[in-house]
Amino acid sequence: MNLKYIEKLEYSTILNKLSEFCVTDYGKNLCASLVPSANKQEVLNLLEETSEALRLLSEKEPFFENVQSIDYCLKILNSNGVLNLAMILQLTQVLKISAFLKDYFYTDRDISIFPICEPYFSKLYHNPSIIKTVEHAIIDENTISDTASSKLASLRREMKKLEDEIREKLNHFLHSASYAKYIQESIITMRNNRYVIPIKEEYRSMVKGFLHDISTSGSTVFIEPMAIFELNNRLHILQLEESLEIEHILQELSLLFSPYIVQLQEDYATIGKIDFIFAKAKYAIFLNAIKPNINDDKYIYLSKARHPLIEKDCMVPLTIELGKTFSSLIITGPNTGGKTVSLKTTGLLCLMACSGLFIPAKEESSIYVFDQYFADIGDEQSIVESLSTFSSHMSHIVHILEASTSESLVLLDELGSGTDPIEGSSLAISILETLYQNNILCISTSHYAELKNYALVTDGFENASVRI
Repeated sequence: MNLKYIEKLEYSTILNKLSEFCVTDYGKNLCASLVPSANKQEVLNLLEETSEALRLLSEKEPFFENVQSIDYCLKILNSNGVLNLAMILQLTQVLKISAFLKDYFYTDRDISIFPICEPYFSKLYHNPSIIKTVEHAIIDENTISDTASSKLASLRREMKKLEDEIREKLNHFLHSASYAKYIQESIITMRNNRYVIPIKEEYRSMVKGFLHDISTSGSTVFIEPMAIFELNNRLHILQLEESLEIEHILQELSLLFSPYIVQLQEDYATIGKIDFIFAKAKYAIFLNAIKPNINDDKYIYLSKARHPLIEKDCMVPLTIELGKTFSSLIITGPNTGGKTVSLKTTGLLCLMACSGLFIPAKEESSIYVFDQYFADIGDEQSIVESLSTFSSHMSHIVHILEASTSESLVLLDELGSGTDPIEGSSLAISILETLYQNNILCISTSHYAELKNYALVTDGFENASVRI
């Protein structure tokens, strides 16, 4: 699939709109990489996938939450490393979303009517035991719970007792009449992870203890009184033991996930894929779109079709047919009348359908699965290559004639323009005749009366018009 040509139809803008309905980064990436399929059965499956998601949405919307890529977490597990709190919660969230989605899909539902979506839900792995253990041990990405281990709970109780004793001694010091004039402010603070009190600089020698810091102004010194020195030491030792115990807990929690690296990796991707599928369904609802028919007879029929990027109230629906009794359609009409929009609408809806997206049109609309899409639309004069507008168009046309097959769709805007009208119209007729002889479906816009007259008298060609 030549992306250069489908981009002329604003296909990437459709993908951007689609991604807005995704919650996960993985789902958004799937949107960005979506390309139309040239395989009919695959297209049918993709459309049915969207259809099943729509039926599921009509009952209840599933819960999704964005989870950042877990690749780095799994890399650490693969190397027998230890995860931090945020990483453990990240992997746990993947398991929780998987559990929710499985419950969402398999509870009180006839899964036999969702044969396309069911394999995705069946892939999901969840582990209630790990979820329960992590929730019992971790409060948030910065805090281990006291209940994570009996040793941690004991250490923290002892630390709390020590801290209370230290504060009691320091409060007695701060409110002592003997030391009142030495105190800069009646507060207890921390310096170098040790409890200290603020002393006026001129009285620093009057308080026995260790100086840990001096204020910016130099008027205050922060002293650890000798009376709490041993208590601070004991507290520091307990803090070290707490850190070691937390490291041990993190190691134990990391080991819980290690046997399930493959399942976690698959879960992350599957959650993103399911999010992507539901995004297609949500976009269909947003566009008030329908599932188009896919035909085997190489024709396009769009009934009351709308360009998906134009506001509904600003767009006059169009009905367009190509391929049944004629293979070349020439659209004429005044400037700003909608010729190019008609061209783009046709191509874009074909691209959307073959990408598994529903299209804004009536139910009877039918589309063929083309192998390639070629579009020459707009002024692409190249300064770098010193090509004029006409030459630029002609270079594209040459490539289209060489690369297109009888299974391709060709869309040409203002074919033959940019040069002498007589020469341009003759050249346009020659190009269209070549495409016709090669059995290629083609839609072309034109101002040339010669093309209109040619279509009137030539089999396989048909005129269409737009008007303001």
